[in-house]
Amino acid sequence: MPREGVDSIDQQVRAALRWLEQRGTKKARDGMARYGLPSTTAYGVAVGAIKQLGRQLGRNHALALALWDTNRYEARLLASFVGDPARLTRAEMDHWCRDFDNWGTCDTACFHLFDRSPHAWTRIAPWARRRDEFQKRGAFVLLACLALHDKTAPDESLAKCLPLIERGATDDRNFVKKGVSWALRSIGRRSPALHTAAVATARRLTASRAPGAQWVGNDALKELSSPAVTRRLTAPARAGGGTPRPR
Repeated sequence: MPREGVDSIDQQVRAALRWLEQRGTKKARDGMARYGLPSTTAYGVAVGAIKQLGRQLGRNHALALALWDTNRYEARLLASFVGDPARLTRAEMDHWCRDFDNWGTCDTACFHLFDRSPHAWTRIAPWARRRDEFQKRGAFVLLACLALHDKTAPDESLAKCLPLIERGATDDRNFVKKGVSWALRSIGRRSPALHTAAVATARRLTASRAPGAQWVGNDALKELSSPAVTRRLTAPARAGGGTPRPR
């Protein structure tokens, strides 16, 4: 077990890698390919076990940066659980984004670390211009996570991202379009006003000639038009409540 304040960063990294290696299995590694995850840099450790180790270690930003640079799959997931969002710099976020080469590290970093950073909103537009599939996915996954987790963000901040979603939807690469759809659906579940705007965006996308845009529009409409979502958004208004909490 890595010991902050007792071991050096190098010692903590080696201890974490030993911990992961001891818990990895060939069966888990062999199954990763079915989910589009890398197995050549993986030990084959369940995410639940990695999260548990992250909770035990607590926030340790220096360790997170060193773990990321090992280029081991589970070490990068652990880095996302122990990194300190308050200490993240734009340069560090950009560095990690450039290393995204699968949806697992991309989504974990965005969902558990990046969206808590004060720099999060500033990275969406630049990453959306990236050419690499997973780097570009990072922009829209980060946007989805902000829509889910940033309770202080006004509707206007999210509404301003809808044109970015429309442009991103024309990219029909699998992991980009799924990230774009996630962002659109998350915005649409945020509030009644954003739901209306997101549904209008989705309908425009279904009329596009771009296959990726059509897919995103249909995928988003399927969820945003569901009775469960519409009931959830309208029920608080009838009860006199505020903006519903997104899932």
